[in-house]
Amino acid sequence: MSKPVLNIGLIGSGFMGKTHVFGFASAPRVFDLPYRPVLHSLADASDEAAHRAAATLGFAKATGDWRRLIEDPEIDVIDITAPNALHKEMALAAIAAGKHVYCEKPLAPRAAEAREMADAAEAAGVRTQVGFNYLCNPMLALAREMIAAGELGEIRGYRGLHAEDYMADAHGPWSFRHDPAGGGALADIGSHALATAEYLLGPITRVMGDCVTLIDRRPDGRGGMRAVQVDDVARAFLRFENGAQGSIEGNWIATGRKMQHDFEVYGTRGALAFSQERFNELHFHSCGDAPGRRGFRRIEAGPEHPPYGLFCVAPGHQLGFNDLKAIEIAGYLRAIAGEIPEPFGFRKGLRIQTLVETIQQSSARRQWLDVPAGG
Repeated sequence: MSKPVLNIGLIGSGFMGKTHVFGFASAPRVFDLPYRPVLHSLADASDEAAHRAAATLGFAKATGDWRRLIEDPEIDVIDITAPNALHKEMALAAIAAGKHVYCEKPLAPRAAEAREMADAAEAAGVRTQVGFNYLCNPMLALAREMIAAGELGEIRGYRGLHAEDYMADAHGPWSFRHDPAGGGALADIGSHALATAEYLLGPITRVMGDCVTLIDRRPDGRGGMRAVQVDDVARAFLRFENGAQGSIEGNWIATGRKMQHDFEVYGTRGALAFSQERFNELHFHSCGDAPGRRGFRRIEAGPEHPPYGLFCVAPGHQLGFNDLKAIEIAGYLRAIAGEIPEPFGFRKGLRIQTLVETIQQSSARRQWLDVPAGG
């Protein structure tokens, strides 16, 4: 029997927009999904840009006005990869139209806005997803399984880091990411470090933040300079509900780093180490090894780590970044069908934004703060 069609309306065709398209293209060829996703319509900043991207990416229709996607009764899912400050308006309009919403992180510039979006989606009964596809890595699932099973013993410490260098050039132009609504390095990439920390160890209850702006002026594109008010580097000490302590860093001026999403977990019986730059590997140290034989050993991704085997039957051949997005999309489509809960819905997106804001407030006040309940 043919599967029901799920028509996708994508807003934005930049880096993440293309990644979503690749995910939608490959997910139904890898997974047995409840729907057949169809690339229906694409909206971009202008009609010209939209038609050009639609022809390249395989969408049937294109428009320079995203509202036309909201109004189109044929579209089932609105997929938002537009600048951060636009997420709320687009998502609320889609929810009001009864459409499911897939939105890249951060969900919204402010926690209050993210809460409004989460409340609206739940009241309307639509399914949501926020793009935290690093969490879809089979190696992270393995790490969480090992931690939960007690293989590391009592968890004592955690270190998380997300560092890139795409803002390292002080002569690079001011962009939407430097607008206070963009959130800075903490919201843009530190949010990934926070999501991974809670995915592995559970809720963070207290934070002590330090958010720093090191490049305080950038070219405005018109021959002048524009002030930068958001952080370039943000760090925070953490206290977890389970008693563990740790830290995270979000850094977009880390010279030489292209994709360093790393973590280390320290327990009484062992430790784990992971780097996104080699994300098909997880390194495990066991205190149970004999003296003289101890050290971190590599666990290499393979078919024993679902859903790796659906992509490739051979270990060591490796998944890629776009494969993680396909895994994320597969989970989301199953949630729309009611087969599983939302893997990372708007309520969880609100949680990450609450953590971001609490760290920012802690930095401003120079003191430890409790993370608000219900965020």
